This record gives sequence, C-alpha cells and structure tokens, in this order.
Amino acid sequence: MKRLMHPARVWRLAHGRSLKLGPKARIMGILNVTPDSFSDGGRYRDSVDAAVSAALAMVNDGADIIDIGGESTRPGAVPVSPLEEQRRILPVIEALAQMSDCLISVDTYRAETAQKAVLAGAHVINDVFGAQKDPQMAAVAGNLQAGLCLMHTGRERKKLTGVIDDQFEFLNKSIEIARKFNVSDESLVLDPGFGFEKDRNENLELMLRLDELHELGFPLLVGTSRKRFVKAMMERDDPEPDIATAATSVLLRERGADIFRVHAVRTNRDALLVADAVLAAGQPQ
Repeated sequence: MKRLMHPARVWRLAHGRSLKLGPKARIMGILNVTPDSFSDGGRYRDSVDAAVSAALAMVNDGADIIDIGGESTRPGAVPVSPLEEQRRILPVIEALAQMSDCLISVDTYRAETAQKAVLAGAHVINDVFGAQKDPQMAAVAGNLQAGLCLMHTGRERKKLTGVIDDQFEFLNKSIEIARKFNVSDESLVLDPGFGFEKDRNENLELMLRLDELHELGFPLLVGTSRKRFVKAMMERDDPEPDIATAATSVLLRERGADIFRVHAVRTNRDALLVADAVLAAGQPQ
C-alpha cells in the first residue's frame, strides 16, 4: 500500500495563527468538559484548573491542538442549552489561552457558542454537522477567520448511496456553504466522521478508502479514538482502546490523514512518529 503523499499545506486559523500540515502527522487532544461523554465524561466539568492541567499535560505529550467540547455527541446523549455549553467551555478556553500559546479548538455545532469561544481564544471551530445544522456557523468562521473542521455525519441524511459517495455528497455541500460565507479554502479541514451513524462495515470501508477523499482537495482529520467499532475488533471483554486507536492512526496516516483527534496523545504520537519515519524513508530523495 502506498500512502498518498500530498504536498505540504498551511492551515489558516483565527488570531493570525496557522499550522503546517503534510510531512508530519498532527495530534488533536480531546478535552471533554461534560458529564456524559462516552470516554471521559465528568472528569473536568466542575474544575477549570483540572481541565487546564489536563490540556497542558496533553500539550506536553505532543498535542498540537486541544479540542474542547461542552456537549457529548455520543449516540443518545441529551442536548444541553447553549448557555450551559458555554458555561462549561468558555472559562476553560479563556484560562488555557492565558496560560499557553497552544492551539485551541472548540467542539460545537452552535454558531453562538463558536463565536464566543473564538473571541475567548479558540483558533478552530470543529463542527460535527459540517456547518449544515446552524446556518450561521460558516458566517462566524468566515468573519473571525477561524479554522473550520467540517465533519460528515449520517444523521438526518435522506438516502444512503454508499459510504464514499455519501461522503462526497455531504462534504461538497459543506464546502459550498463555507465558501458562500467567505471561509478561505486554506482554513478548511474535512473529517469523514468515523462512528457517526455508520455501521462496522461502513467504518472499515471508509478506513480502507480514505485516500479517495483527497479528491475533495482538503486536509483530512480523523477521529477513531476509543470508538466502539475499534474496540469490537479486539475480540476481548476488556480491550485496551488506546492501543487499538494507535493501530488505526497508523493505517489512516498511510492513507493520507493529516490530523488525529485522540484521547491518548502520547501513545498515538509515538505510533505516528514511527509511521512518518517509515513513510519518509520510502519517498524519493
């Protein structure tokens, strides 16, 4: 298998920041300040200091971006109000921005929350609905020149045309919306949405065919961390999800993924450093 070695790019972000993509895999560390996220819900929801300490630990372990979310997106999760979401995340973003120059992403599908988060110090908006749920999301990203991650979700789609065709249909629509509101192409990253309304076979097919999404012309962010379909492949009652996640990270790096959204930063960073070294050795000098 030969990884699609796309040229180096620069991801343009809010507050004049940027992140180089391409030759080096980038890590997005997950920080959930929620009571009910499927993996780490409840750990940091009542303590800004604890949340910031966890973020700084991930940066020390090699995270390039910290993704902060205040509402669980797991199946069956109960939505929270915009005010509650903001109460959870804004103090953490403000404190982290004051204590570190690390890049900060806000995991939200609400334009109001996204705007307040960027003004508080976030650089990236990570929208699990690909700017298709809140009609003002792309406008906020464009006005604030924020990085915008557009994720594919199977929710509310009217038909299933096949896992790859559906990716192209959904993500092309998201790209069109972003461009309409003057979001620069250099600010866009795409996420195929592993685990979101996709069954095991669809997730596996998407992993195997990820490189086809480069036809869309944008960097790719992937999030397989501790997902149910990954743990199920281990055939154990007590699987070690972070080792399994690292295996998928290496496979997806070989297929051209640029950014890896993970819980266990150090484990995935080490695996991806090895993967990048091997892939670089196979390139023409």
